[in-house]
Amino acid sequence: MIRLQPARLALVSSAALLCCVLSSSDCLSQQYSAGLLGGYSGGTGFQLQGTASHLSPTFPASLRLGVERMSLDPGDPDAARAIFINNATNGTPEEQGHVWAFRFDVLYPLSHPRSPQRLQLFGGPRFARFSGNFKYVGGNEDFDVRGNHWGWGGGLELGFPVSPRTELTVIGGLDYFLGATLTGHDTSYSPDGTTVNQREDYTYRDADDAVNQPAFEPRILAGVNYRFGR
Repeated sequence: MIRLQPARLALVSSAALLCCVLSSSDCLSQQYSAGLLGGYSGGTGFQLQGTASHLSPTFPASLRLGVERMSLDPGDPDAARAIFINNATNGTPEEQGHVWAFRFDVLYPLSHPRSPQRLQLFGGPRFARFSGNFKYVGGNEDFDVRGNHWGWGGGLELGFPVSPRTELTVIGGLDYFLGATLTGHDTSYSPDGTTVNQREDYTYRDADDAVNQPAFEPRILAGVNYRFGR
């Protein structure tokens, strides 16, 4: 029997919902838009998104796919070195990190249909790929710590029209990501206690504290949405 994690099951269910709605809707009445936003979501960066609206007379919500890249502080370089490689202290640490996040949202309108502003409640599954690079100049060590995280998120979106097809969009929300295996060099630590090439007596909790992989992530972004078609 195939067993899916709750977040993966939510993503599969969301895709099935999208297929059902599109197959039963009047394609001529649908509206599509694309947006580019920037701001904070665990780090600073940008989000690209595409939205399908007016999918069916009996389905008032919109569906959105989004991808974002955020740059962030990957964590404590000395702790990461000890937990994933060794206890050496030579070299000057340099670190950089980023997260690619993929999201699917169902958006439900809260504002009156005739209101010039558009307020929507949204929520859905998330998938994030974390990568933190730790380099020790003069210490001959350069390694990445990586993790793939499933999660959920939600929030509010407010749109202000600036032209018939363009609107200024502001998003505020919160994402939550589950713990996941953290891998660096030839060592890994998993939430269930499984380790590969464990260094000394370090555990997943130590690795989790050493790096800034996604967990609870407040989000605030602003940008522009452009509507295609009629």
